[in-house]
Amino acid sequence: MHWTQWTLDRMIILFVAIAFFAIWVQVTLSHYRQNFHHKSMWAPIIASPLFSVTGLALAMVHAGWLVWLFTGLMWVGVLIGSAGFYYHFHGVGVRVGGWTMRNFLVGPPVIMPVLFIAMCALGLIVMYWR
Repeated sequence: MHWTQWTLDRMIILFVAIAFFAIWVQVTLSHYRQNFHHKSMWAPIIASPLFSVTGLALAMVHAGWLVWLFTGLMWVGVLIGSAGFYYHFHGVGVRVGGWTMRNFLVGPPVIMPVLFIAMCALGLIVMYWR
């Protein structure tokens, strides 16, 4: 199928799939740097490429089971991102000095889990938009 015939929802699903690949690279590097000191660090590492592959498949083939799988995975991603936000925000707070601007700059990036949630929310918006 030619690109000019793609609908907006397919383009957004493709964008989300590509974005999750980029997120996977960044999250893998960041969590590797921290030596995976908490088991929950593996959740976005495992989930992101799964989200990416599922999104790519759904963009190419609009199968009913892929719609359900992608939607379910996006909800799981919201949960993973929410847990990540808690752990990152808590991680900033336990540093010497607590929640100071310096600790937000050098501590775990609080915005990364929010980006993870936002990409999942974009995936959910396109799935539920009628």
